Amino acid sequence: MFTDVNVLVIGAGQAGLAASHELTDASIEHVVLERDRVGSAWAHRWDSFCLVTPNHTTLLPGGAYQGDEPDGFFSREQMVAFLGDYAASFGAPVEEGVEVESLTASDGGFTATTSSGVLRARRVVVCTGAYQRELLPPFTSELQRTLPVVGSTLYRSPEAVPGNRVLVVGGGQTACQIADELQRAGREVTLAAGRAPAMPRRIGERDIFDWLWDAGFFEQTLADMPGPMVRFAANPTVTGAHGGRDLSLRTLQADGVQLMGRLQGVEDGRLVVADDLSETVAGADDMFRQISGLATRVAEERGWSVPDLPTLSSEPLTAAPTPSLNELDAVIIACGYRPDYGWIDVSHLVDVMGFPMHRDGVSVRVDGLYFLGMPWMRTRKSPLLMGVGVDAEHLVRQLAA
Repeated sequence: MFTDVNVLVIGAGQAGLAASHELTDASIEHVVLERDRVGSAWAHRWDSFCLVTPNHTTLLPGGAYQGDEPDGFFSREQMVAFLGDYAASFGAPVEEGVEVESLTASDGGFTATTSSGVLRARRVVVCTGAYQRELLPPFTSELQRTLPVVGSTLYRSPEAVPGNRVLVVGGGQTACQIADELQRAGREVTLAAGRAPAMPRRIGERDIFDWLWDAGFFEQTLADMPGPMVRFAANPTVTGAHGGRDLSLRTLQADGVQLMGRLQGVEDGRLVVADDLSETVAGADDMFRQISGLATRVAEERGWSVPDLPTLSSEPLTAAPTPSLNELDAVIIACGYRPDYGWIDVSHLVDVMGFPMHRDGVSVRVDGLYFLGMPWMRTRKSPLLMGVGVDAEHLVRQLAA
């Protein structure tokens, strides 16, 4: 275990490894500490988890995808193996099984208290993921008094969920994918839908991510957005499971999932549900059409044949009756995540939303502290496998200077 290091990188996911690759290329001495193992954040997803981005959009520096399934979608095991191979390809100095418990700025550098002892570093690059803490609504404890409640971070498979009738709470990618899997496993599923946009899996012969890339969608910055709350906005619903296909509130209801409005709470032993399903679906449909329209714009700008766009039914979706608690056998909570940097002892480190205050990943609160892989760090693609490498190159150039 190192006791003194020039640069400490915390986390060995795609961001930490991309940083390590660039530090290695720049001949900057460093160590990467990982509390579990390389790529462990992916390893802890549910059993059938697949990425929603096609394999060919994996663009880590010195580690772009070169396999024979460029249009496929990594399973969790494949993703972990890919990152392990990537780390080995340049000899990333990763110390696995070492958790950084606290980080303090001191004496012109940093002191990291770890599960293996104390380490001093001149500079630190924090690569602990886009979000670190699962968001559980206030009514979760009330549900737990009556039913088994499983957070999305603990969900593994339908076989591990007791009973037949399951309520899934949330409307983003994770909630819709879990609801879809449970329904396909023969469960009776009700989804309390939150707000999330929808998009088609493919337009013409191309994946939607290729159209979005060509449209400049992933180059958008936080300044291009209506406000900073976009950092908590749900990603468009889609899935890479079963070869990749459309997944939305409309496809879920067509397949037998019962839908209802947003779950607001529990009162006197009953669920309190908002009457907002039609509004939620309308918002998702609107984004589906807007994203589809980008393909027309790209094709026209490049002189390609304009593809046939997918169509959406105009029929309103019918909200299912609200189940009583005694009709349910289990609840899955999939309401997203929030940042958590409380282990870093730096005054006024984060903004009111909990994100570190920075300029292109460089902390504005203390010299020598950097962040990588955060949502909207530089652009929309910053936390993604297609974008974190570009940010790593930019960040290490600043660090080296």
